[in-house]
Amino acid sequence: MNIADQILYEDNHLLALNKCCGQIVQGDKTGDIPLPEYIKAFLKMRDNKPGNVFCGVIHRLDRPVSGVVLFAKTSKALSRMNEAIKGRDFQKSYWALCQEAPPQESGHLEDWLLRNEKNNRSYVVKAGTVNAKLAILDYKLAGISDGGYHLLEIDLHTGRHHQIRAQLANIGCHIKGDLKYGAERSNPDGGISLHARSITFTHPVRKEEITIVAPPPQEPVWDNFREMSL
Repeated sequence: MNIADQILYEDNHLLALNKCCGQIVQGDKTGDIPLPEYIKAFLKMRDNKPGNVFCGVIHRLDRPVSGVVLFAKTSKALSRMNEAIKGRDFQKSYWALCQEAPPQESGHLEDWLLRNEKNNRSYVVKAGTVNAKLAILDYKLAGISDGGYHLLEIDLHTGRHHQIRAQLANIGCHIKGDLKYGAERSNPDGGISLHARSITFTHPVRKEEITIVAPPPQEPVWDNFREMSL
């Protein structure tokens, strides 16, 4: 794994990567090595650092999802970014390639999601369902690929388990490759065509607004949209 090729942004406090499908942000039952361990090894070697290297997880992306993910290089940055996320001073935008067109070219979705940990899936349920959490996003249709896939730009307002996947499936828009939520077939790499396109936040030390944009994967299905701006 070449961490250097994935770096989108770095300073003394933060490091952002363009995560590939299949990479994990935090350890799971598979026992596979998570990204922070690779980052620590990379920084230790590159910067010739003695002792332990700090790398804190600020937010997460599911294993089959690609795109920008942000890590803290200091405990101070991690603490301040955690507070920013709690205060919703952390904007996330995604791209999703869907088999079907959405019912409207743009929309605001508010659903109650219930997570089933046994099958690792979230379901849209009625308001008032025990343990259900409110999930909110906005979407708009941004284009159609040569292969007929519909690109949706999504602004995420809450961070629920499998939120985008579940909410889009609920309106009949199945993300390419996402068998768990109703796609017809898998992607060759086992991932899904959901990409964390950008994040915007206030820098924890410099207090200036930062936007980090991640190019989509180098796959033909994304070629129609590679040059699109936010």
